[in-house]
Amino acid sequence: MKRIIYAGDSTVTYNRIDTYPQAGLSQGLLYYLNDEVFLRSFAVNGRSTKSFIDQGRLAVIDAYLKEGDIFLIQFGHNDEKKADESRYTEPFGSFKDNLRKFIATGRAHGAYPVLLTPIARRMFDEAGNFIPGSHGDYPAAMKETAKEEGVPVIDTTSLTENYLKAVGDHASRPMYIYPKDNSHLQIHGAVVYAGFIAQAMRKLGGPYAEVLSPEYASAQSLSSEGKLEEAFKVETED
Repeated sequence: MKRIIYAGDSTVTYNRIDTYPQAGLSQGLLYYLNDEVFLRSFAVNGRSTKSFIDQGRLAVIDAYLKEGDIFLIQFGHNDEKKADESRYTEPFGSFKDNLRKFIATGRAHGAYPVLLTPIARRMFDEAGNFIPGSHGDYPAAMKETAKEEGVPVIDTTSLTENYLKAVGDHASRPMYIYPKDNSHLQIHGAVVYAGFIAQAMRKLGGPYAEVLSPEYASAQSLSSEGKLEEAFKVETED
């Protein structure tokens, strides 16, 4: 059985009824996988690369990974919290160093590490214009690390920012736990955004595409506005 191992924060976490209606990308991605593919999410709410490693969670993944696994690594939402020394990392310093530890862990087992930049926060001004850049330098630092280490990167930040810009303020509200917050997703948002990841994995080809169901929904069918296709035009770096 092919396996996907997913490390990340609350935007990735597999949620249960106690956190309903919140849903994570690990839940949405299941809609796009072949029946014989097993996905296990090790994502935990509130974690950064630093706290994830410091709490021994990467060590747990290290003991679990095996050859041929696809190892998805998605952080950034909590690494940027300067007021919290237990989580904060410098984007072009300790953040990159920590990402290298995740990559090295995957490679040590013959797995396929993939970096994913964080999903966009849903931010609009009073005129209804989308405000990009909610994650500062972290997406750029992740893409730089991927290039230096020779691993694939999925620029989920750009994909989700383009989507939010395309559909606008009101149409994007059901995607997130609005009005409670604009960072975490409901199941509709998790499925649509996981579609970006599935599309990017298909573009990467090889073992990344092999885990996908050939029948997974088209980009346009996932959006009542018919604008998701426009967001997919953003190229994925490899």
